Amino acid sequence: MAGIFYVKDPDLINCSMSISLSEIRFPFFIGIGGSGMSALAQYLQGSGRQVRGSDRSFQTDNPIRGQLEAEGIECFMQDGSGLVPEIDCVIVSTAVEETVLEYRLAQERKIPVLHRSDLLAMIAASRKTIAVAGTSGKSTTTAMLFHILEQAGYGPGIISGAGLTHLIRSGKIGNAVVGTGDWLIIEADESDGSIVHYHPEIGLLLNIDKDHQEVEQLNQLFRRFRDQSKFFSVNRSHPLTRALLLDADWDFSTDGTAAYRATQFVQRSLTISFQVNDIPFELEQVGAHNMENALAAAAVANRIGVELSVAAAALRSYEGIYRRHQIYGKKSGVWLIDDFAHNPAKCAASIRACQPIATKLIAWFQPHGFKPTRFLRNDYIAEISAALRAGDEIWISEIFYAGGTAQRDISAAELVQGLKEKGVRAYFVSDRNQFLDAVRPHFTEDCVLLLMGARDPSLEKFALEVWKQMG
Repeated sequence: MAGIFYVKDPDLINCSMSISLSEIRFPFFIGIGGSGMSALAQYLQGSGRQVRGSDRSFQTDNPIRGQLEAEGIECFMQDGSGLVPEIDCVIVSTAVEETVLEYRLAQERKIPVLHRSDLLAMIAASRKTIAVAGTSGKSTTTAMLFHILEQAGYGPGIISGAGLTHLIRSGKIGNAVVGTGDWLIIEADESDGSIVHYHPEIGLLLNIDKDHQEVEQLNQLFRRFRDQSKFFSVNRSHPLTRALLLDADWDFSTDGTAAYRATQFVQRSLTISFQVNDIPFELEQVGAHNMENALAAAAVANRIGVELSVAAAALRSYEGIYRRHQIYGKKSGVWLIDDFAHNPAKCAASIRACQPIATKLIAWFQPHGFKPTRFLRNDYIAEISAALRAGDEIWISEIFYAGGTAQRDISAAELVQGLKEKGVRAYFVSDRNQFLDAVRPHFTEDCVLLLMGARDPSLEKFALEVWKQMG
């Protein structure tokens, strides 16, 4: 195991402490219910540690708790009761504020505190790791690559931000597998800058769009990611990624010349087909963005040693991931599809992916976070208005508030007003529980109802309730 990783902020604990991966035997996760944290917790548990954790969402009925406990992970309310003397390390994410009781207790007891990204970097350094980066498509590409290598007999591991459908069906969260082989596939997150912590065997860059930070700041992060990757692969199709082609070991694209090229894209309802270097691919997915994701996964797999024809055969059985164009079904001519889209580029791609399914699309969106909504306000208006067809509609509910000290100084109604000024059929329904009754008269016999949003753990329950009440 290479390297020692230091605590998030040693000054907060008033001592100098460090810990290596091999020394972590009894870790405690604060905020274990989050997608990234639950994946790491399961990975450590599957690697022979005894994991504990807490989450404020455990105050209500939360299926994640039961799934974690089924893996042998002990779960607690966020009241300090789980911080027993045996705990040798506390894991936090950027979302965990230093005022949280267990964080303060860890400081008082001088327990080493690791940021989530430091732990992931430690794990990545212990394996031959493929780190998937970009502002969109990381979870899907990570899952596709895992599925290809799994089907090809490589026994890969995965640490992802979203559960794989075929693993979820077995009762698991589905976002972590230790694996039996050499390769580990992870998501490299740029949103909190933690991408610079990784030194992967293969670094994969999908795209760059304005999201949590300005584009120039993102470029700086991705340049460092490129420089720290032993081998680097980049998407030539996106203008902002081309600046990082220098020193790339291979590239891929959906236009022009590249080492790996996807062409002849066709979407028929819920299926896409295309060719990669003249090898035919067909997936039960929607959207041109999923062609790009599959292309990226197939290119990396091929470089590792998997024939493109084998990758194509594997992806024919790929079932998707949690809340990425998750199809609930069709009632009275209306398809219901639930998606994780939450930034402007993702919302636009999600809308476009669903348009070939029906002649009318009605999208509903719940923005998350007041700061991100304020930062991306004009981008939401521009991207969504450009994506919608003349007869399509967008409905927006109030911004999701996760608690904490955020300044609640913007409303989703401002997005609706801006969209209306662009000539879009846009509607504001503050309380999402009133959405279905309000939108029902707008349904046609050939329609898609697309739900979009992220970070809110109750969105799955909301989608299920909409599906139940649709007919």
